[in-house]
Amino acid sequence: MTMTERATARPTDRTDPTTTSGRPTASGEPVIRVRDLRMAYGSVGVLHGIDLDIHRGEILALLGPNGAGKTTTVEILEGFRQRSAGEVQVLGTDPERGGDAWRARIGLVLQSWRDHKRWRVGELLAHFAMYYPDPRDPAETLALVGLGEQAGRGIEQLSGGQRRRLDVALAVIGRPELLFLDEPTTGFDPEARHDFHVLVERLAHEEGVTVLLTTHDLAEAERLADRIAVLVGGRIRAYGTPAELARSAAARAEVRWTADDGTAHRRRTEDPSRLVWDLHRDADGPIADLEVRRPTLEDTYLHMVHGGGEGADPTAGTENDNGNGTDNGSGDGSGDGLTRGKKQAA
Repeated sequence: MTMTERATARPTDRTDPTTTSGRPTASGEPVIRVRDLRMAYGSVGVLHGIDLDIHRGEILALLGPNGAGKTTTVEILEGFRQRSAGEVQVLGTDPERGGDAWRARIGLVLQSWRDHKRWRVGELLAHFAMYYPDPRDPAETLALVGLGEQAGRGIEQLSGGQRRRLDVALAVIGRPELLFLDEPTTGFDPEARHDFHVLVERLAHEEGVTVLLTTHDLAEAERLADRIAVLVGGRIRAYGTPAELARSAAARAEVRWTADDGTAHRRRTEDPSRLVWDLHRDADGPIADLEVRRPTLEDTYLHMVHGGGEGADPTAGTENDNGNGTDNGSGDGSGDGLTRGKKQAA
């Protein structure tokens, strides 16, 4: 898949008897279907012809810089904003015509939400559950998000991370078929973030909930997303798995090693396995300090956002003309940003 292809690829089937992943199938009509979506505010165009399919049980991460059109896209899909042109179907319905029954099938975790400070946690969740035909048990839902011990507390007594967990509980209490997550782990500590990731994966891969995630946390996107769509300037610049995005950007891996004389080397290559094989063969034995750094989602994302052309190398520019260089630390930032994000989100 190249970056210029439409974002209509489907994830692999997940409940086929021949598979063991246990994930929902991608067969049938998509949960979200978008064709030539356009949006303009007056004479200013914001979205310029988006095509997108998201299937049952798929986790799709929508990435892009501020001003790329992510919020506008999501608000149109949620039915909160009218589009200028294009076709949109969400759960088989045009969001502009979605009624209460349609909205009951959708869960939202927004970036910010006005607190009902006078409510107790368990009371508020039980109150929300009354609006759904087949809600989850409130006590079980609080336990699911790690708030079982806070059921009797007032909402104003919750920490920022606990308040965010309550947002998630409110979003899933109605057993949604589709879940919109907007920067969902803001304020989470590493343990809470990990628990949340496990919960989202369970909802998608065991219960078949479709998830649309918008986040600036690339480590979170790489951890959770089956597919990633990169929105730049109102257009989908790329769509696919992290590995597919890296391949479409022709990103090269970096191999580092130390020679017998103690000199540190590094080389960019599209075939690190071949290079490592050649090094072992030439040395006729182990290679000191051998390390392979494959292109990360951060490498690919930054390349796309900053206008790199298809086929260019987002990590180029840190090696000598002959492909070898002394590792003096000047290029250590390549690929390390996402690693740092993963350490923070572990």
